[in-house]
Amino acid sequence: MVGKEVEDINIRMPEDAYDTGNHIPTFNAYLIAVVRDSEGKIIKVHRQKSHSPTANFIGLFLPISYFSTNNVSFTITNVSGGTCTYRPGLGSGPQDIAYPNTAYNHNTYIVMIQVGSGQWSNPYTATALAAPIANGSGAGQLVYQPVTPPSNITIKGNTAYFYITQTYNNISGNTITITEVGIILELQVVTNTNTASTNCGNILVWYDVLSSPISVPNAGSVTIYYTFVVNP
Repeated sequence: MVGKEVEDINIRMPEDAYDTGNHIPTFNAYLIAVVRDSEGKIIKVHRQKSHSPTANFIGLFLPISYFSTNNVSFTITNVSGGTCTYRPGLGSGPQDIAYPNTAYNHNTYIVMIQVGSGQWSNPYTATALAAPIANGSGAGQLVYQPVTPPSNITIKGNTAYFYITQTYNNISGNTITITEVGIILELQVVTNTNTASTNCGNILVWYDVLSSPISVPNAGSVTIYYTFVVNP
């Protein structure tokens, strides 16, 4: 009888039980590049999902309990190959990430979205672009305009997002091809009592190889947009 009762039970999930409207929060990142010719006309729009936080980025997001429980520090590597130690925690000894504070010369801010002409096979281990394109007007160079950091987080329905953007002008005399993009910030770590601080330098925290190369014509420009979205 028990077996028969089990057989009679409809164990399929009712169709109207799948979606309650209360979704688990999701996170996505997107990279968009808009290329313009010498007259400012859009000649190409490149879109792709971005999914490449670097080891530096992941290390900075480890919880305090990871450091205290394991009694370890995290080594941050900057774009020049230099390193610094990061170990957050409570009390007067551990280090925290500093934010711009001229009184203590604490600088932590977005430096640039850097572009390059190479690529790494493993973005997670990247600490610098494979072949960075220099800022300038010479052969193989692009003129980097100031980066535009997010001024606030935009809320729209159940979606929250912000974006950073930067434009690059090509006055090198030839077409320049971009194959890699990364976000670089200058990171300062400081003890809770402001008695000691370390400038870790320029840190690559996000890195993407483009799904297809982007060609920027001479006298043209390209604008890169990074958008970070929760609940897209």
